[in-house]
Formats: sequence, structure tokens, C-alpha cells
Amino acid sequence: MIVKNSNQQPKVMKLITYKIREYLKYNILRPLLLNFGFWISKYSLVSNEPVLDSSKFEFSEILENNYAEIRKEMESILAFHSLLPNLQDIQQEQRILTCDNNWKTFFLFGFGKKAILNCASCPATTSILEQIPGLETAFFSILLPHKHIDAHKGIFKGFIRGHLGLVVPKKAGKCYLRVDNQILHWQERKVIVFDDTYEHEVWNNSNEIRVVLLVDIIRPLKFPFAYINKGIIRLIGNSSYVQEAFQKNKELEVQFHSNRTITNYRQKKPQQQFRVEKNSN
Repeated sequence: MIVKNSNQQPKVMKLITYKIREYLKYNILRPLLLNFGFWISKYSLVSNEPVLDSSKFEFSEILENNYAEIRKEMESILAFHSLLPNLQDIQQEQRILTCDNNWKTFFLFGFGKKAILNCASCPATTSILEQIPGLETAFFSILLPHKHIDAHKGIFKGFIRGHLGLVVPKKAGKCYLRVDNQILHWQERKVIVFDDTYEHEVWNNSNEIRVVLLVDIIRPLKFPFAYINKGIIRLIGNSSYVQEAFQKNKELEVQFHSNRTITNYRQKKPQQQFRVEKNSN
């Protein structure tokens, strides 16, 4: 007589549900978002080119003018980089891009929602980000030495992406971003703006760390498409995929700050310190 293990049934159902959701996402929802995004981009108030002129965006000036405050708070987090979650720890779907421990993240906002503990640790940065109209997502993106992020594309053209260079390897040509057919090099204190629906890829071939503040801003559109775009973004933000990522990040937030407190209490140095040199420029 075969006795079925009842404990396995919930796991099997969860796996089946996940497979169905992923099928729907990649074969139905993803193409719909891509096609709709390209349609509304005809009514964009800014360029649809792969790389955009950062001087045309208010958020670029806000971030660049407040670089020193943002970097100071980032450094207090970077000292405990080994405790930070990897991107795929928050969104398991990102395992297609990264599966090692060399892409660390510290989320502050996701689809307009605050990461409470992380924001409390970076009050100045949080206040600065709250000044940016249309801000949806913001996090410190930390690439360890010799990390490569494979070519990939975003799925919705309703956003504009920006990178504020915070810590950039000093050796020229070793750390760069490709967007479509353009090669871009980060500079500390400077913002790069691009459309992430174009294929993009990242290399950090240096022996140093690279840190940017990554932000996603709602794309400016003509009336009434701006309202339609915001409605779609709210639907994406309320999806099970995003809500699960919120919950996972919340759990990892608690874990990070608890471990950080314990480390401080025991007066131990972080596992590995990266030397961050001040740029006099």
C-alpha cells in the first residue's frame, strides 16, 4: 500500500501555481506590457532614444546636488555589504540574470512604497528622494569586483531609469554599462539616464566595488496617456509578483538590521572592508 506524504502536497501545489503564473507572465502579460509601452511612447514628452540627456531631467539635478549626503549614508551601509541581500534573494525571477553573491541591493523605495527600516537608516537620502516627482523605485545597486550582468531588457516603457554614480572604480575602462550599442562609463557625482527597455549589460572587470543609486521615474507623457500610464504602474505594483518581492524585502530588511546591530554590539569589523577613496573632483 502506497501512503502519500500529505506534507508534500502544499509544496506541489505551490510549484504548480508558480509555473502557471510564470507562463502567464512571460507569454501573455509581458508581451502586453511591451506592446502597450511602445504604443504610449509615441506620446512621450521626452526622447525615446536608448540614452537620454540627463540635463533635461529635474531628478538628475536633485541627485547630483545632494551627492555628498547620499554618499555619506551609503558608506554606512556599504561597511556591512556582506550582510546585504542579493537581488535574486528578493526576486527569485532574477536568477536568470544573477545567481552569485556579487550583486548586493539596499532598497529604499519600490513602486512608490517605502522600505521602512532602510529609509530610517538613510533619512537624508530618503528626504532627497521624496523631492523627486514621479519617483517609483530607488535602491543602492552594489556590484562587487569582477561581476558581469548579462544582457537584458525592461518590460515596460512607462519608466525612465537613472544611475547616480556613488563609488566608481578608478581604473578607466574596467567598469561600464552598455545600452543598445552605446558604451557608458559612470562618474561619481553624475547621473546617467536611459531607457531600460533597450538591451543593456553591465561589467565590473576591476578589483574595486561599484555603487550607484538606481532610480526609476514615471515617464512624462501627454494627456491623457500620463494618467493611463500611472494606472498601469499601480496595477503592476499591486500584482502578486511585486507584492511577494515587497514581503521578501521586508523580511530581509529585518534580518540585515538585526545582524548589523549584533555586529556593532560585538564590536567586530565587517567581514571585508572596501576602501572607498574620496574624489576631490
